[in-house]
Amino acid sequence: MKTIGAHISASGGVENAPLNAKAIGANAFALFTRNQRQWTSAPLTNQNIRKFKENCGTDFSPSQILPHDSYLINLGHPEPDGLEKSRAAFLDEMQRCGQLGLDRLNFHPGSHLNKYSESACLAIIAESINLALSKTGGVTAVIENTSGQGSNVGYCFEHLAGIIEQVNDKSRVGVCIDTCHTFTAGYDLRTEKAFQATFEEFEKTVGFNYLKGVHLNDSKKDLGTRVDRHECLGKGFIGIGCFRFLMTDHRFNHIPLILETPDPAIWADEIKLLRSFEK
Repeated sequence: MKTIGAHISASGGVENAPLNAKAIGANAFALFTRNQRQWTSAPLTNQNIRKFKENCGTDFSPSQILPHDSYLINLGHPEPDGLEKSRAAFLDEMQRCGQLGLDRLNFHPGSHLNKYSESACLAIIAESINLALSKTGGVTAVIENTSGQGSNVGYCFEHLAGIIEQVNDKSRVGVCIDTCHTFTAGYDLRTEKAFQATFEEFEKTVGFNYLKGVHLNDSKKDLGTRVDRHECLGKGFIGIGCFRFLMTDHRFNHIPLILETPDPAIWADEIKLLRSFEK
């Protein structure tokens, strides 16, 4: 049985996220551990931490939870001030995960802002990860692939592998594959043959041993458009087949499979649909 959930609201405190996940029939979830629209947030209180762990109970282990960092963070920022601010915020996010007993933090790798080359940006991102790992313990940095919109790096499997290659502690780095990002970056997922070919390339270039989570999203934009616009399952250009293939593929067992589709009102239905494909 796969672990499936959604990026759940933590409004009112992180301790509410596991309760909200249970309410939609999830056995996995993602959350922001702080306000994703601000550079700084109030520290987690002892009560936040205790209640979060109590509410997770035996329903959600760390391997079923995929926290996401702030979208403001750019670990490949070309300017010193922006890079320092991003690194400080990322370290805070890693430390929050540690406080909550979580073992991974998902993040978008970064952008060169047309100030330098992609390879230079990848090196700066790896250095940022190394700095965060050197100051924390037990939390894996999970790099999410991107659509390649604007100046974002991470849109090809070679970028993910390039970052990992430059991370000192390979045991604490991983990747999260977003189906929408993968598709709009140019990797076809629409047929079983295409799905298998894409993930054979992923295995060859990155390796499933690094896969720590998946974001399950259809796409409002077509193959290779390099535009990040999520759609509800089966209603976009990817189609429902991709998610059926994924749900019957053992390589995606034992990691959080997270919906980020645009209509939270149907998340429970989408989870039921995904579970029906396992049978």
